[in-house]
Amino acid sequence: MTQIDTVFVTKIYRSALKGRGVRQLNDDLKTAARVIAADDEAGQAWSEEKGYKGYTSYASLADLTWRAPEFAELKERLDEHVAAFIKDLDFDLGRQPLELDSIWINILEPGGAHSAHIHPHSVISGTYYVDVPDGAGGIQFEDPRLTMMMAAPPRKSRARIENRTFLSVVPKPGMVVMWESWLRHEVMRNDGKEPRISISFNYGLAER
Repeated sequence: MTQIDTVFVTKIYRSALKGRGVRQLNDDLKTAARVIAADDEAGQAWSEEKGYKGYTSYASLADLTWRAPEFAELKERLDEHVAAFIKDLDFDLGRQPLELDSIWINILEPGGAHSAHIHPHSVISGTYYVDVPDGAGGIQFEDPRLTMMMAAPPRKSRARIENRTFLSVVPKPGMVVMWESWLRHEVMRNDGKEPRISISFNYGLAER
């Protein structure tokens, strides 16, 4: 009998926030993101220095869940999705659960992109999409075995999702996308006419 197993699986979690008040939460997050970005001179300066076309609070603000109630509510909703993802990944966390350890705003202007990278020192990373104009692009994930493939032939253009070398996810407003933090990914260029607003986050092991 022939048996072909799919092993060493890399999982990417996609879901929409659900429940009452999600549309209002999204509108409130959009407003809060723009207000915070306008006031955060340190974040504006860091973004300009690093060549980020737009604004990110990644290096300037570490207290968004305290600064604005919209981010505290988002955190509560994200906790539920992270718990579901952890269960599917079969993590054995024992008495050391995962907790949100960083969350930041991204406002990517037209023409902006973010080159391939990982999120060191975290377990689960993700992005919640607040506003995604037409043509704003998405996020692309890379097979972590790519550097070891050597003489591997290219994949068919319509290869099954588990056989692809790259996977692009085109998000919609209200969508949360998560992955294990070691997975290399990049933000594709915003070819739309308006900024794309998203909120990225990391979950790490709680300190004992």
